[in-house]
Amino acid sequence: QVQLVESGGDLVQPGGSLRLSCAASGKIFSIFAVGWSRQAPGKQREWLARMSTDGRTNHADSVKGRFTISRDNAKNTWYLQMHSLKAEDTAVYSCYAEASANDDIYWGPGTQVTVSS
Repeated sequence: QVQLVESGGDLVQPGGSLRLSCAASGKIFSIFAVGWSRQAPGKQREWLARMSTDGRTNHADSVKGRFTISRDNAKNTWYLQMHSLKAEDTAVYSCYAEASANDDIYWGPGTQVTVSS
């Protein structure tokens, strides 16, 4: 199996920046892609970004140009760099891993991002 844990969530003022981390462990070789989603209180989960093992990335139109997914292969860690944060970005941010071997998806517990003045 794959274990994921997010970190980096914080309280930040509007217009600020944060970089979230997603550290993977376990059967990392089985991971085909890693992505980020978020869920605000009372709202449905929203997909944000995805990176496949070949380095291809996709970002949701709603955050394209502000959020960027990246990876540090040596650390088995994926990142979500967020700029120009808005109050509407307040949510619990979670990373997920797609495992191709058994068509599984694994989720981290999430990290809270609060954008407020």
